[in-house]
Amino acid sequence: MSYFNILFSARYLAVRWLPLLLFASLAFASCITLLKPRRDFTTYTPAAGPNYALDSCWAALPTRRDSADAVPRNSGLRDEQATAEADVFFVHPTTFYRPAAWNADLGIIKLNRFTDRSTIRHQATAFNAAGRIYAPRYRQATLYSFFDEQTPNGQAALDLAYSDVKAAFQYYLAHHNQGRPIIIAGHSQGTHHATRLLHEFFENDSKLRRQLVAAYLIGYKVKPDEYQTLRPCPDSLATGCFVSYNAVATGNSFAPFRTFASTNPLTWSLDTLLAPATLNRGGVSQDFKRIDPQVTDAQVHQGLLWVTPPKPGGYPRFLLPGRPELRHSFHIADYGLFYMNIRQNAKARVRAWQQHN
Repeated sequence: MSYFNILFSARYLAVRWLPLLLFASLAFASCITLLKPRRDFTTYTPAAGPNYALDSCWAALPTRRDSADAVPRNSGLRDEQATAEADVFFVHPTTFYRPAAWNADLGIIKLNRFTDRSTIRHQATAFNAAGRIYAPRYRQATLYSFFDEQTPNGQAALDLAYSDVKAAFQYYLAHHNQGRPIIIAGHSQGTHHATRLLHEFFENDSKLRRQLVAAYLIGYKVKPDEYQTLRPCPDSLATGCFVSYNAVATGNSFAPFRTFASTNPLTWSLDTLLAPATLNRGGVSQDFKRIDPQVTDAQVHQGLLWVTPPKPGGYPRFLLPGRPELRHSFHIADYGLFYMNIRQNAKARVRAWQQHN
């Protein structure tokens, strides 16, 4: 897996959420070995798996107060899960970086708190006007798993992580769904697992596929023909389809991504026309304290989403060492830059699904 793929998994290694020493170490590609687990996966004993009958094994549930209920301060928005007629199954991205293990231990309270205050609050909440949010805790693969090109360890860690996500989804279907329409959403490692979830559960199950409002497969590579029965959404109201994009500063390209699906979140189309910032209903910065209208434009370009770097702070770039042709990625802000557009679109797609079912 290339360094660019790591970029699309290494979130929140910026700003104030991780020690500057860690961020500095990642500025040099050779220093990524500092995050390499000390033992092979075959000689490593993972932490105990989750029991999804326990509320503690979920980062978000609609039946309790949690970070998925939040809305940006002074935004006038409100959490609408109590009256929502759809469900959202959200798979969070990588928040575990320690070299002590290939997969996270769900008993690490600080890690769970970090996940809740970062990805659940800044990403999953974009859907709390459209559906009831279910977000499982899972034994996520450590960041180094995406760098591990020479051994099977990284893939083994990702497989273990997916086994938890799969178990969570099975529990959700058996105990919570009750035939309701479903939004599948994720980011980075979460999208990696969500993409696989769609293959295993929706691709060959016409009944479940009819329940799919849409899948928001953001921050990872997804092919236009990833599935035989699911296609990229052609417009803002299509259902039973998926959207995907990876935001980078305008002017950058990366050949391996040219064939991947990219949706413009300002128009929800697949064309390559520039969507002006006037269509941006508002970004939400990392401090989650404000909405920034017209924060950036967007244009699909060779499998990536070009964006003009925003003037307001709180939308950090991620400079990828050794890849000068890439310059800056806005991976960390994939959701934040288009928060209000995602929020409104998810709700609109639920209404469209209801009209046709």
